[in-house]
Amino acid sequence: MKVVGRFASILKEFRAFALRANAVDLAIGVALGAAFTAVVQAIVAGLFTPLIAALFGKQDFSQLFFTVHGSRFQYGLVVNTFVTLMIVAIVLFFVVVKPLNALRRRLGLDTNASLPKASCPACFTEIDLRARRCPSCTESLNESWSDV
Repeated sequence: MKVVGRFASILKEFRAFALRANAVDLAIGVALGAAFTAVVQAIVAGLFTPLIAALFGKQDFSQLFFTVHGSRFQYGLVVNTFVTLMIVAIVLFFVVVKPLNALRRRLGLDTNASLPKASCPACFTEIDLRARRCPSCTESLNESWSDV
């Protein structure tokens, strides 16, 4: 009977975790990121790779390789993957990060710049003035700690 109750408790806790808004948002973000990466990989393989391959006089750049003592090094595949990574990073930065940062500044939600900070009297770590305990050294701080 104890095992069944424990299992039910674990299932209830897991359900609460799985239905948490940030967990669902993360799952959606990962799925969209994977789909977006697949599109970018297709664009790189279908458009950029042939352009780069034309510069080197090869038909399929992704298949370029060299051998050393029988070991095959596929540098074309590495270049394809690197170009894909750069395109994904650039697009995410300019399409997601920059607009969200601008929106946060416009709405006054830029928390990093607006919070007043001071140094901890024990370890001199810069921390938020609202803190009651230093996150670095765990020094307990009283009301007038920022005056020190």
